[in-house]
Amino acid sequence: MHVVYVHGLWLPGEEALFLRQRMAQEFSLTLHWFRYFGASESMADITSRLDALVRELALPEVHFVGHSLGGLVIYRFLERFPAQPPGRVVFLGAPIVASRAAERAAAFGPVAHLMGPSVAAELLTAHERRWTHARSLGIVAGNQPLGLGQFFARFSEESDGTIAVSETRLPGATDHIVLPVSHLGMLLSQRVAHETGLFLTAGHFSLR
Repeated sequence: MHVVYVHGLWLPGEEALFLRQRMAQEFSLTLHWFRYFGASESMADITSRLDALVRELALPEVHFVGHSLGGLVIYRFLERFPAQPPGRVVFLGAPIVASRAAERAAAFGPVAHLMGPSVAAELLTAHERRWTHARSLGIVAGNQPLGLGQFFARFSEESDGTIAVSETRLPGATDHIVLPVSHLGMLLSQRVAHETGLFLTAGHFSLR
């Protein structure tokens, strides 16, 4: 089984190496990287390149995993190119509604300069999104508040240090789980790797 991994903002993709290894060992899943440049590319350009990658893979079944902004890339990709091979989707700490941390960080000149058009469109204004695709969607959120985002957003609720748990909830999703991990720490978590692989292969998270 094959999985396309879409990284978050300012990340290269290799940060998910542990996730890749764990899912390969436990679930025999093969992970493919998709890289984009959120600070310089439009969402239209990013999703077009993702579509080209999936077509190049030419597989009968393709799953998707998106961390942070990568989840929104997948959301927009399937919205624009719905005719894809069957498979499931997992979002890891994806700011579905908006990102208070990104919104407030954008008020600082140096940070705002590093945020490109795709970030501004997806993270800096609230969206009323809903999952309407036929493929199942599982969402993993973290509640260990470690990360620079907390200094901008000053969360008064559960968060992973960058994204609030409430910002990860998407109507229409198949399953949602909150784990004791931070925004980047979830990529190094054995439990997150297990839950991600379980959802992609079985269509649900473990019983809690």
